[in-house]
Amino acid sequence: MDVRPNIHPGEMLREEFLKPCGVDVERLARDLNMPVERVTALVAGDGQVCTDTALRLSRYFGTTERFWLEMQLSYDLERARAEHGRIQAEVRPLGAG
Repeated sequence: MDVRPNIHPGEMLREEFLKPCGVDVERLARDLNMPVERVTALVAGDGQVCTDTALRLSRYFGTTERFWLEMQLSYDLERARAEHGRIQAEVRPLGAG
């Protein structure tokens, strides 16, 4: 079974959008009208794509909002699945007596 790496949306933003376009974090923050600290955190993998950020990124790069939100959701779900064993032990399914 092939296991794909769990890629943070900020890494995708950096590698697939910023680098090919020659845009740095400061310019992106300015063009998106966002605090540079927020954009820096996202690109570093420490921030998250919220709905506001998704709207701004989609407008800027000509993508959909869902592209960015689903990337964040997929990343978050994969991280949560890493704790699945603990959740299995803690949660008793409905009807499990």
